[in-house]
Amino acid sequence: MRSVMWVLIALVLLGVGAASASQVRGALERERAYRAAPVCAAVPVTASGCVWQQEFTVRSAALHRGERGASPEAELVLPSGKRWEVTFPRTEPVLSEMQPDEKVVGVIWHGRVVEVRDAEGRRQQTSDGPVGWPQDRLGGALACASFGLAALVGGVWPLLARGEPRHVAAAKMVRWHGIGLGGTAILTLWAQAANDWPLWAVPAIWGPLALLILASMTAFALGALRGELDVAPARQDPQPAGPVGA
Repeated sequence: MRSVMWVLIALVLLGVGAASASQVRGALERERAYRAAPVCAAVPVTASGCVWQQEFTVRSAALHRGERGASPEAELVLPSGKRWEVTFPRTEPVLSEMQPDEKVVGVIWHGRVVEVRDAEGRRQQTSDGPVGWPQDRLGGALACASFGLAALVGGVWPLLARGEPRHVAAAKMVRWHGIGLGGTAILTLWAQAANDWPLWAVPAIWGPLALLILASMTAFALGALRGELDVAPARQDPQPAGPVGA
C-alpha cells in the first residue's frame, strides 16, 4: 500500500509539473509585454495594453496571516469614490505597511492593478502582476517533476521486486533523495526571488545541486543493493558461566 501511495503522489506531482512547465512560455511573453508596454497618453476608459499610474487612497488592508485559503488583500479608493479590491500573493513589502487613508499609486494594465507603490518608493506586484510568474512556473516545474520522477521510481521499484529487502531499501533511498531534489528547487526559487536574479539563474543554480543529489542517490541505492545499508544484528554477550561444581 505504501508503494501504491507513492505512485499516486508521483502521478499528481508529474501532472502539476507538466502544467507548470507548459505555462512558462506564456508567462514569459506576458511579462515581456508588460515591460515593453507604453505609457497611456490619457486615463484609459477601457482595458488597454498601455500602462497608467493612478493614485489611490487606502481604505483597508487585510493580511490574513494564519488564515488558510485567504489571500492578503487591500481595498483602494479612486478620487471619484470608486472602490478597487486588490489581492496580493504575499504581504511584503508594501501591503504589510499600508494604513487607512494612506496614498498609494496603482499601476493599471489591461484594466487591472498589477503593481502598487507607496510614498517611500517601495513596489509590490499584485496577484494580477505579470512580473515573476515565469520564475515561479519554472521553479514549480523543476520541483514537482524531479520529486515526481523519483517518487515514481521509488514507488514502482518495490512493486516489481517484492520479497527483496535490498531492493526495497534502494527504492527508499531514491524517494528520500527525490524530496531533496524538490526541496532544493524550492529553495533556489526563493533565493532567486529574494535577490531579483534573472530567469536563467534558477536552472543554473539548481542544475549542479541536482547533479550532486543524483550522485548521492546513485551511491546510496547501489550501497543498499550490495547490502551495505543492512542493519547488523545486535551482538549478544555470552552469559556468564555458573560457579564450578555448583
